[in-house]
Amino acid sequence: MNKNNLLILAEYNIWATKRLIQSLEKIDNDDFNKNVGLYFKSIAGTLNHLLLGEHCLWYSRFNEGVSPQITLDIIIHTEKAVLLSELQQKSVNWISFIDQIDETTLDGHLTYKRVSGQELTLPFAATLIHVFNHGTHHRGQITAAITALGYSCPELDLVYMLAEQTVTE
Repeated sequence: MNKNNLLILAEYNIWATKRLIQSLEKIDNDDFNKNVGLYFKSIAGTLNHLLLGEHCLWYSRFNEGVSPQITLDIIIHTEKAVLLSELQQKSVNWISFIDQIDETTLDGHLTYKRVSGQELTLPFAATLIHVFNHGTHHRGQITAAITALGYSCPELDLVYMLAEQTVTE
C-alpha cells in the first residue's frame, strides 16, 4: 500500500463524513437517538462509536503510540450538533498524519493494546486501511437506518467522490 492510496481513503473518509452529516442534520433528535436496532443501538450511538474508534482509539494508537483502555460503546457527546461537528473536524487529522509517515513506517508494524489489554502487533498500512474500512461499515449501517426511518439517504460510494474530483479539476 502506498501513501497516495491511503490519502485517497483519508480524503474519502472526510468526504463521506461530510455528506452523511449533511443528511443527519435534517433528522429530528428523537429519530437520531432512537434505538433502530444497530449494534450501537441508535444513529447517535453509532456515531459516538465512530468518534471513539477512529479518533480516540486508532488515532491515538497510530499518532501517539498510546492505547486508551476504554469501552467501545461510550457516549462521548449527547448533543447532536457537537457530535457531528467533532466528527467532521477530526476526520481531517488523518490527512496530515498520513502526509508525515514515511515508507519504512508504512511497511512496518503497529504494536498496540486492545481495549481488553491484549497486546497486538499488526501490519501498519493494513491496520490503517482497517480504520477507514471500519468507518465505511458504520456509515453504511447509519444510511440503512436513515432510509428505514423514512429520510433521504446520501450516496456515499467512493466513485462519486472520484467523479466530483474529476469534474472540479
